[in-house]
Amino acid sequence: MKLSHSAVLILSALAAGAATAAASLPLYVGQPLAGAKIMFGDFDVQKPLDGDAGRMDDDPKLKNAVVEARRTSKDAAGDALGLTWKDAWFSTVRVESAPLDLRPYLAKGTVSFDLKVNELAKGGLNFRIDCGKNCERKVTDVLPARAAEGKGWQHLSYALSCFYRKGDDFGAVTKPFALDGTGSGNVEIANIRIDEAGKPNQTCPDYRTANVTPSPLNESWALDWWMKRHDAKLAEIARRKAAGERTELVFIGDSITHHWEEQQPELWKAFYGKYNALDLGYGGDRTENVLWRLQHGEIDGIDPKVAVLMIGTNNTGFRQEPPELLYAGIKRDIAEIRKRLPKAKILLLAIFPRGEKPDDNLRVLNEKVNAMLPKLADNKHVFFLNMNKAFLAPDGTLSKDIMPDLLHPNAEGYKIWQREMQQELDKLMQ
Repeated sequence: MKLSHSAVLILSALAAGAATAAASLPLYVGQPLAGAKIMFGDFDVQKPLDGDAGRMDDDPKLKNAVVEARRTSKDAAGDALGLTWKDAWFSTVRVESAPLDLRPYLAKGTVSFDLKVNELAKGGLNFRIDCGKNCERKVTDVLPARAAEGKGWQHLSYALSCFYRKGDDFGAVTKPFALDGTGSGNVEIANIRIDEAGKPNQTCPDYRTANVTPSPLNESWALDWWMKRHDAKLAEIARRKAAGERTELVFIGDSITHHWEEQQPELWKAFYGKYNALDLGYGGDRTENVLWRLQHGEIDGIDPKVAVLMIGTNNTGFRQEPPELLYAGIKRDIAEIRKRLPKAKILLLAIFPRGEKPDDNLRVLNEKVNAMLPKLADNKHVFFLNMNKAFLAPDGTLSKDIMPDLLHPNAEGYKIWQREMQQELDKLMQ
């Protein structure tokens, strides 16, 4: 039977429509993907959004935290999701499904959605796709998202490669998209989809070079204080120089170092006051943030005998990246310190243990990096010290009596640090 010209056109259109549908994965387009559910909450407590609205205010660890999710509207009733959060350092609304194979989408695919920012003056966003068990990838959106406040719906599209790292599988993804909030805020999202061949209109950092690309810490919870701390440290260095005070010892790192002077000032003075030590630890910092600070004057104008460096746990915690990339970031920081403090000896510390058990995913990643770090020590200018066993029980568990949040030392933890490091420090200070 010969088909008419009009019938051929209709069948061609239907075939093209079927091909388009097959090339698109609608995660939340008017409603969730068939069989999927919407979850919301904070880091520890998450719930299904069963009705039109849900509220999470019963996290025993964060008694003031409130996270609310709701079905809202963009083009039709209930075709969008809203998320409001406050007093929660992490909040989320996500799609959770049966295992999905996203590998066919990786080469040229995009994840796209419509976003409406209602309030974000003290918040920020992350867009996240999980890549299997204990594997998640995200793109941060803080300053652009804040700039979008009050401007209505905007269409965002990211290359799926923004969420991929070499070695990731993506063959059985059960959390194909999440909108995560930090600080406080109120946003809406709609038309979440993954397309096999889309056109991105947003850019993302190259994960392969992020660790060695100097950058301030542009996280929502750091914007109010991070640059102020940097300016204060520059002023302190200038004051010491003008007064003829020598800084014999400098600590460079993240919150674990920052808390020496912020939360343990008496111990800091007792242990390191005789060296007129300078604390250059910043909460949340990663290797690229340390690099930016080093290149913007934080160790210029001082002449310490020793610089103690420990950095990296936020790289693994935030990006869960391959160990060799974090190693490259630490190596780059050491090179910058050597360039600016050629006479100083650098004491490189292994990244401290985190997580309760030895098989904690982030601890495992850190230990892989720690195994590589001795290669950076020449025992002339750079020295390496791994004191991690001193923090752990014989079975490898980490006690909350030493690190209450299984990451940051308390007073007892800092005493262990000082005790275990002092012999090496005495040698280097000579």
